[in-house]
Amino acid sequence: MEFGACSRVLNSKQHSCFSPISRFERLRDLSGSCLHSSNASFNISTVIPRGGCCCKALVKDSSSNLSVENVKKMSGQYAREFELSSLTALSPLDGRYWGKVKDLAPYMSEYGLIYFRVLVEIQWLVKLSQIPEVTEVPSFSSEARSYLQGIIDGFTISDALDVKNIEKVTNHDVKAVEYFLKKKCQLHPEIAKVLEFFHFACTSEDINNLAHALMLKEALKSVIFPAMDELTKAICNMAKANAHVAMLSRTHGQPASPTTLGKEMSIFAVRLSRERREISQVEIMGKFAGAVGNYNAHMVAYPGINWPKIAEEFVTSLGLCFNPYVTQIETHDYMAKLFHTIIQFNNILMDFDRDTWGYISLGYFKQITKPGEVGSSTMPHKVNPIDFENSEGNLGKANAGLSHLSMKLPISRWQRDLTDSTVLRNMGEGLGHSLLAYKSALQGIAKLQVNEASLFEDLNQSWEVLAEPIQTVMRRHGIPEPYEKLKELTRGRAVTKERITEFIKGLELPVEAKANLLKLTPHTYVGAAIELARSVDSAVNLVNGSRIVE
Repeated sequence: MEFGACSRVLNSKQHSCFSPISRFERLRDLSGSCLHSSNASFNISTVIPRGGCCCKALVKDSSSNLSVENVKKMSGQYAREFELSSLTALSPLDGRYWGKVKDLAPYMSEYGLIYFRVLVEIQWLVKLSQIPEVTEVPSFSSEARSYLQGIIDGFTISDALDVKNIEKVTNHDVKAVEYFLKKKCQLHPEIAKVLEFFHFACTSEDINNLAHALMLKEALKSVIFPAMDELTKAICNMAKANAHVAMLSRTHGQPASPTTLGKEMSIFAVRLSRERREISQVEIMGKFAGAVGNYNAHMVAYPGINWPKIAEEFVTSLGLCFNPYVTQIETHDYMAKLFHTIIQFNNILMDFDRDTWGYISLGYFKQITKPGEVGSSTMPHKVNPIDFENSEGNLGKANAGLSHLSMKLPISRWQRDLTDSTVLRNMGEGLGHSLLAYKSALQGIAKLQVNEASLFEDLNQSWEVLAEPIQTVMRRHGIPEPYEKLKELTRGRAVTKERITEFIKGLELPVEAKANLLKLTPHTYVGAAIELARSVDSAVNLVNGSRIVE
């Protein structure tokens, strides 16, 4: 159901209406929202008479039939206004998690879509006034341009609701924007003369594709990129703070050559920064070529104008890249690439979430507790890694939606079908679950406390990992069958410090080489891990070509 639409309970006399309330007053001011996650409002306005539509749920067992009376509160027993709140929202993004994702709302909501449509329609009218051959639209005075810009800058929820009310009559969302603008400008003496040049030579998709592109561009720049950068910076800080903390590696889940906790964190920071760069390099594109991409109507109305050039100038003036080869719609190939790249960023973060979850399970991290929090409804001792679990779950949900968008959007029958329209309205879902996942991961990172004693003890029980450096030194100095000898000593056996020391002392090695091996412990056998972790900031900045972390 679209914003402001009605849902009827059919009955001869009464109906119930679902009507929204405003969530924010201005595009750029969500913080003063009049709808908060805690406001649930249920107002009974009238009672449906006996014989009207009703709904009951029955729970049956061997002895009785129980009517679930509370179901009637959500059924046709009452007709009421049902205001959108955290308790009535179908999506948890608009309910339970609203506080964490609301920064996306000015860009990815229905309101955001209407706002950017208004922006595109007005900017196109201004562009027409700058084309000398379009004599019917003279160059606007500074006052008229200010008036038009004021409509954009001052666009409110009330304005968006006006558009939705017009749409109830037109049953066409873009035409409703055109009529809204004509109404807004009909009393302005200068603009009133050129009202019919609103939406001139445009198909709806000329307006929509640019609006969607601007929604994505602004949401990425203002919300998603800052969250990605904050996450990368937090992991970089983990890497540097724990650069020296030796850790037993696990390959195939079994003990392997030691590393440091910081170096393992630095891997994720660099991987994430690489995908962040790829996302930022996707060209967000737009078209403005009329009903089937050929400027048919434009060229009939004004055959002497180079309309492809005008369209390119207009699209690029909005900060978008121009796509000259299109049908009625922009081909959406850039969206597929963009969403696929976000999916890859999310996959890397999911890998981080799972690894961190595992390190918590091993006791390598403790989690800082908060007074009053409960880990389990029955086990009082529990401190669960819920933030990383929440992040992982939301990444999966985000990727499912983004995957459908990237697979579906580039496909459209002939010169256009409408299947992309309803799908595009779900862009905010994929980005919303991604943002929620990023914030959950950040919240989890903030609770982590390294348990160095656990890390030390794990290494102390794993002297067999020194088999690798010992056999490598043996190879260098020509001792026969070094691998086989270490395999015989260590594979599937408990190996102690004493046993390793005894083995090294019995080798025919140069004095210095033997001394170096005798000094080696699982805690010091970390190779270049410390240096790699300490230099993570420069690696991340190098990948991005700009300064992400200080």
